[in-house]
Amino acid sequence: MPAGNLQKLKIAVLYGADAIYLGTPDMSLRTKAEFTLEQVVEGIEFAHKHGKRVYLTLNLFSHNKDIPKLDEYAETIRDIKPDGLLIADPGVFQYMKKKLPEVPLHISTQANVCSWLSVDFWKDQGAALVVLAREVSFPELAEIREKCPDIRLEAFVHGAMCMTYSGRCLLSNFMAERGANQGNCANSCRWNYKVRMRMKDGTINELELNEDNVGMFEFLLEEGCRPGELMPILEDGRGSYILNSKDLCLMPKLDELMRIGVDTLKVEGRGKSMYYVAVVARAYRMAIDDYYRDPDNWNPQKYMDEMYSVANRGYTTAFHDGRLNNYAHNYEDTHSIGEWEFAGLLENVTDDAFYMKVKNKIVAGEVLEFLQPMSGESVLLRIYEFENAKSGEITQEVHAGKQPVIRIPFSLFDKEEVAGFKDRFPINTIVRKERPLTPEQWNRLKLDRLGERIEARGEATPAQENKYESQRDKLIDAIAEGSQDRRAKSPRLGLDGCCGRGCNGCMIFWEDPKFEKAREILKSKKQGEMFAKNALKHEVS
Repeated sequence: MPAGNLQKLKIAVLYGADAIYLGTPDMSLRTKAEFTLEQVVEGIEFAHKHGKRVYLTLNLFSHNKDIPKLDEYAETIRDIKPDGLLIADPGVFQYMKKKLPEVPLHISTQANVCSWLSVDFWKDQGAALVVLAREVSFPELAEIREKCPDIRLEAFVHGAMCMTYSGRCLLSNFMAERGANQGNCANSCRWNYKVRMRMKDGTINELELNEDNVGMFEFLLEEGCRPGELMPILEDGRGSYILNSKDLCLMPKLDELMRIGVDTLKVEGRGKSMYYVAVVARAYRMAIDDYYRDPDNWNPQKYMDEMYSVANRGYTTAFHDGRLNNYAHNYEDTHSIGEWEFAGLLENVTDDAFYMKVKNKIVAGEVLEFLQPMSGESVLLRIYEFENAKSGEITQEVHAGKQPVIRIPFSLFDKEEVAGFKDRFPINTIVRKERPLTPEQWNRLKLDRLGERIEARGEATPAQENKYESQRDKLIDAIAEGSQDRRAKSPRLGLDGCCGRGCNGCMIFWEDPKFEKAREILKSKKQGEMFAKNALKHEVS
């Protein structure tokens, strides 16, 4: 798992990572990393205490100005004893091999290793592990594993995808004078682009789309080797996103990677939130452990549902099957959206209460979900008031501006066995809540899920293709409508209706006679396990 700062490292460890990679801003490809060298030392000590590994990134492509820093970096590395050093530049590799013979050297994905021949080369140079490029297909990966059994292989399974070759992009340099290969990418591929017309006289005009002419145009790309496969370029008032890749997610193919013996599964995201680190680590931890317990009956769907609780641009299996298709890009929108959002972080747990730092606005009646580390179980609480831990003030809503800490007494969890809460929900436990979304966002999530399932299957049936086109039309209509009305999946108040989850504090579910049968069924379920979709109405009846 990635860690952009010390707290994210601790959360990654807590939620199931076996190893964490990190770097200081001056010498890695993340200029926004928040690690000082002192914090790197603390992070490594913390990870080692919990039996986990830490890999440091030194994966910049060096310029002459960087070379004087290498001696100081090497001396620091020697003292803090990381479990590996990620390098892309052959010169830096050779330099560090001489300076740090005792530190395992790993080859970064920035080195673009795509063949067993290149893996063999780096093994001969002394590399202990090679991170393969995202462009390597599964058949290629299987062949590399077979031909290179004596070196550890690492493959990316999750995170942002670059529209160019494993991050070797010059768009950012050209458009923003920010070096992508020096860790300062401006993400120019995510920007919106306008369509322009060049007239015969050489003048350039904007093609203005309005309600009178918008029905007359549809802009399509046809690539030379794919005649007849027309990819839409959509433009509205915000522009078009023709370069915008969806995020990588190989959860649907995880069993294939496990079967051939990939040594390390890597998640991108040193710039992502604590919530992202926790949820993604937890999902992959559960998926891996469940595969080992019962590989023949392993199914990715419940883990994919968890992936959509994290902000994403839609998911793609990218190059896994060897060839990209139109489902790998999001042409309509560049935003990352998820069905859930970060509600808070447990800063302290006493014998009678949680103390939670608030990370997003929460209002009375919303449901908080406490995500138990290293487990698929969670606890739900519908909360109606908020107690400021410092002042004792009671309010009906709480804002994240100054990140206040609220006290959540265990007495609110009257349907749970609270005796083991301190062990089950330690400091740094993540708490989330459903995120209200606009009609456009809900429609985009539905389209993303359809595309992801078609990709996982390998090809679309005529019925799936029709459903995909129909959902795409709904998304385009929602974009045109531009409504900013937001709604969540579940009722916001326990007074308005019941979501059927059996949340602590929900008066309707726990008190209304019509839910008696549902309450009995819920007793047989694991903690945190929800009713299946549409099942509540059936159980009540």
